[in-house]
Amino acid sequence: MAVVTQEEMANFLAREFPQASFEIEEFSENAISLRQQVDESNLRPGGTVSGPTMMNLADCAIYVAILREIGLVALAVTTSFNINFLRKPQAGKDIIASCQLLKLGKSLAIGEVSIYSEGVNEPVAHAVGTYSIPPKK
Repeated sequence: MAVVTQEEMANFLAREFPQASFEIEEFSENAISLRQQVDESNLRPGGTVSGPTMMNLADCAIYVAILREIGLVALAVTTSFNINFLRKPQAGKDIIASCQLLKLGKSLAIGEVSIYSEGVNEPVAHAVGTYSIPPKK
């Protein structure tokens, strides 16, 4: 059961990560989705969304999904991250990361993310990340 609301999460992110350039699209019991507006700063030569842009969005989606469940703990950190780029994202469209938690333990959490170009059904990337959860005080 979620311990953080979408509004609390948005306020936390704005305060702790003002540089974040994504917005929360879905914040339901089953999934977290984040939207990254794609502009020229996110593109690489060849007119595709850069890998670092997609990796950042996937990492943030896992972070948001975990904090939704454990509370607003800024010190939860990525310990492992793997991404597979499946197809070229469309340069003129936002990208959307949809995350589900595979495991949420006391000290580790594992999340899975599929990234899509807006309006396209096939994912452009798939990522899995592990986070270290700090001990409760």
